[in-house]
Amino acid sequence: MAAIENFENIYLDLSKESGKCRFAENGLGWKPAGGGEAFTLDQSNIGGAQWSRAAKGFEVKVLQRNSGVIQLDGFQQEDYERLSKIFKNWYSTNLEQKEHSLRGWNWGKAEFGKAEITFNVQNRPSFEIPYSEISNTNLAGRNEIAVEFAVGDGGKANGHNGASNKGKKATAGKDQLVEMRFYIPGTTTRKEAEGGDAGSDADEEKNAVTLFYDTLIEKAEIGETAGDTIATFLDVLHLTPRGRFDIDMYDSSFRLRGKTYDYKIQYEAIKKFMVLPKPDDLHCMLCIGLDPPLRQGQTRYPFLVMQFKSDEEVTLDLNITEEELEGKYKDKLQSHYEQPLHQVVTYIFKGLANKKVTAPAKDFTTHRQQYGIKCSIKASEGFLYCLEKAFMFVPKPATYISYEQTQSITFSRVGGAVSALSTFDITVVLKNGQGSSQFSNINREDLKALEDFFKLKGLRVKNEIDEDANLIAAAMRDEAMDSSEEEVVAPKADRGSADEDEESVDEDFQAESDSDVAEEFDSDHESSGSGSAESDVDNQVDEDEEDDEEPEEEERPKKKKKTG
Repeated sequence: MAAIENFENIYLDLSKESGKCRFAENGLGWKPAGGGEAFTLDQSNIGGAQWSRAAKGFEVKVLQRNSGVIQLDGFQQEDYERLSKIFKNWYSTNLEQKEHSLRGWNWGKAEFGKAEITFNVQNRPSFEIPYSEISNTNLAGRNEIAVEFAVGDGGKANGHNGASNKGKKATAGKDQLVEMRFYIPGTTTRKEAEGGDAGSDADEEKNAVTLFYDTLIEKAEIGETAGDTIATFLDVLHLTPRGRFDIDMYDSSFRLRGKTYDYKIQYEAIKKFMVLPKPDDLHCMLCIGLDPPLRQGQTRYPFLVMQFKSDEEVTLDLNITEEELEGKYKDKLQSHYEQPLHQVVTYIFKGLANKKVTAPAKDFTTHRQQYGIKCSIKASEGFLYCLEKAFMFVPKPATYISYEQTQSITFSRVGGAVSALSTFDITVVLKNGQGSSQFSNINREDLKALEDFFKLKGLRVKNEIDEDANLIAAAMRDEAMDSSEEEVVAPKADRGSADEDEESVDEDFQAESDSDVAEEFDSDHESSGSGSAESDVDNQVDEDEEDDEEPEEEERPKKKKKTG
């Protein structure tokens, strides 16, 4: 057997690009075909190997002694004999053949191994999940658990260093599995869950899903097992996502612990950190921008919004050594804090995440000398802040708009209504056809300050409110002139202002009423001789005028003929 064995068109883990795999007595290596950094694994770190059918042919899974897993995919079936001799002679390891279950069942048994969790169907593995790919887990229901997978920043398979590069393997493809949920009913013991490797409480019966959750947190090093907490803040109110969470801050990440959901967030994911005083002068909001966003089922949260009381004081000693404080965190953290709570949280986030803290621009304040403008996006009320380089609307939906992305800003009245004189809207149109955002129901007294601030920032501003006001004033002047002309032309219209139709009716009525009065007087005069009472005349007037006119006109000429 040669001192080196080479294999072409081999894929490392889930890499998009194939490469050359080389085996030697002192270990194995892989290098991408297009060039780049090579991956190597020392012979002393090879703890086991498995041969199975995979996506691109046959796969060799190498189990590392330090709990990592290496997947080499793309071998041919006839390569098994060569590889079996390589592992047996050079690495003193048997290349074990594994047949996966192909039944397609979605129920089975989950087993926790040294480096991965295996989902078995009829004692055959259906799929495996390496612990290094699991970023978080939550109890999503009474008997349901959600397992979240790491989301990286690109598919760099050649940068693999075992378990240290968490989530780097699965970032090559365009589409990526980000969450999987298991339904685990009933009760069980830790001894059954871990196959006999358990402590003194192994026989204690617990809820199966809770035991699965606790075991996975321990195996995948999620939460407190990832290291000692530097600081902890209890029962912090979060407006987005809504709820109260305990904040555990570690060296490279922080954790939000709630009653239902737990989140583990790397400091690298923090892109923005804003301190926003609330207009009520009683609370202060801390807004953290995340990329990738926080996920809760199908909902994504690109911003965390916390709320603190401005006058709430705290005394805190950091769980950190003097050597670390003088070395790694010099001029970034203090060992002791005794200040308002929101300031302490800000200082510690700034020191650990090494992010700049953004505050509202000093060049803008409302008519009440505050930084936040009360307004709404559609039906959601909140506060709009003018920062030095962007708009920020909180708490929900948290919206960040950079001034550089803004094409124009339009001030307009609410729906063009004349009655809404006390409020107005702002429409921010983004460049390159990226849409627009509208902030509604802003106090009219803040119009001048906003307009001046936008012009100071060099933004294009269009004020449609003044145009509407001019149009309304012109319309009111025209209406006043029309009404005055009517009064001059028709001073004889004593019955009030009326249109042409009403005037024609009045003229007819006036002509008829004159004749009616004469007829009624005549009839009344003649009927007085016949003994008719005044009540009869009143009843006659109350009747319909048209009906009364005809008989009276017919009777009058008859009477004249008799007297003639």
